[in-house]
Amino acid sequence: MLVQLAIRDIVLIDRLELNFREGLSVLTGETGAGKSILLDAFALALGGRGDGRLVRQGEAQGQVTAVFDVPLDHPARALAAASDLDTEGDLILRRIQVADGRTRAFVNDQPVGVQVLRAIGAALVEIHGQHDDRALADPTTHRAILDAFGNLQGSAAKVADAAREVRRARTALTEHRARVEAARKESDFLRHAVEELSALAPKPGEEAELAARRTAMQQGEKVAREINEALDAVGGQGSPTAHLSAALRKLERRAAQAPGLVEPCVAALDAALVALDEARTVLDDALQAAEFDPRELERVEERLFALRAAARKYDVAADDLAALSDRYAADVAAIDAGEEALGKLEAALAAAETAYLDRARALSKGRRKAASALDKAVQAELPPLKLERARFLTEIATDEAARDAAGLDRIEFWAQTNPGTRPGPMMKVASGGELSRFMLALKVVLADKGSAPTLIFDEIDTGVGGAVADAIGARLARLSARVQVVAVTHAPQVAARASTHFLIAKEAVKGSDRVATRVNPLAAAPRREEIARMLAGATVTEEARAAAARLLQGAEA
Repeated sequence: MLVQLAIRDIVLIDRLELNFREGLSVLTGETGAGKSILLDAFALALGGRGDGRLVRQGEAQGQVTAVFDVPLDHPARALAAASDLDTEGDLILRRIQVADGRTRAFVNDQPVGVQVLRAIGAALVEIHGQHDDRALADPTTHRAILDAFGNLQGSAAKVADAAREVRRARTALTEHRARVEAARKESDFLRHAVEELSALAPKPGEEAELAARRTAMQQGEKVAREINEALDAVGGQGSPTAHLSAALRKLERRAAQAPGLVEPCVAALDAALVALDEARTVLDDALQAAEFDPRELERVEERLFALRAAARKYDVAADDLAALSDRYAADVAAIDAGEEALGKLEAALAAAETAYLDRARALSKGRRKAASALDKAVQAELPPLKLERARFLTEIATDEAARDAAGLDRIEFWAQTNPGTRPGPMMKVASGGELSRFMLALKVVLADKGSAPTLIFDEIDTGVGGAVADAIGARLARLSARVQVVAVTHAPQVAARASTHFLIAKEAVKGSDRVATRVNPLAAAPRREEIARMLAGATVTEEARAAAARLLQGAEA
């Protein structure tokens, strides 16, 4: 509920603080006293359109602050939390209007965009007036209102879940069908490519390996000649081995005669012969390694050339041929398995659509039952509001081809204002006064069905007689037992039923030639005097005071 409204420097209001309580609060005063200014300022705090002309003349900016006390699980707190706002304690909505037209918005002293402020404000307050085109007058809200009245939110949520499942199944089918169709167009190419690449059986890294082997074989042919010549020099006819061996044997026979002189020579020759033998072995191994089969070189080259040709043909690196082969094989498999998969996805979509229709049809049935009960409940409220010849109708148009997450129904509140006239959308066929009373009847019926915690009624009693005004007051009082109600009224019958009565008036500012709007709560005696003024007009008579007392006593009874 709204607990406080503070206004600074807005039009004729220089400084104003109002404290509100539960129940019915009324604001009364002479025409032009500033009731509209007060509501415009309040709307500004709720996210309404800003206007630099709202700032009091001579001031740089104005400010409006509205403080709300709502339960921890109220939707307004969820909206604030979704915007990463602090939701501890009261919800404080503040709007600063700068004279140049700019505005700044805050929730719990944290800056927010106007859209966020407006969304939170809409969850906290509904404003209804003769020319109001929001809240219940907006056809886009009627379906949700009917669902709330009939306790159909659970069924509506199931329909929304089923609609999401239909969208998911349709998306899966569409995407798979597109893949299969695209693959089918290239079926011949894919099958040929898979056959060719499967026969080639490429492996990652194979090209580099084959290229290295080919290079080694080509270079080996040139090196083999030099190795052969070195081998002939070490172990062939020109080898010094025989001469060195003969010299070694001669020296060994002389070793006893001069050991100190001969033995080093014998050791050196022996080492030379060993080295020559090792060199011959190494050269022989190298010569064998350099030898190759020309047919092997031919096979390596053919394989290498085949890999490179395939890489050019498919415009990929040779190392990527294996992965390409796997991908093409998967595409072919998708084509082959496509019809079976399409059949399963089509069946899944059909099942999802059947489940959606079952739930949506059940919801439609529940909505029609709820609509009948709503029409009857609202109709019962109309005769005392001088709408006894009018009818309220909940128009439901069900179209199974027009499916969405909310079901099959387009719902709109209609009215027939007089017998014999054609019923139509309430906003189009009801006059301003009739619309206000339809709104009131609806709110009385729907008060405990998800209404905002604070309802503002702006002069909905305009142009009605005493009996109708009394009926309006009775319903506002009844409504205020479940939600907080604030009414701007000219009807004494409505004012008499209030639990809190505020008087709005213009007063001259001391030491200045300007006036300011003041709002004061009325105690018992001043309140009776104000209601007497509302009854009598400019001159308050004793008869008017007595009538005011009777109204107050009747309201308390």
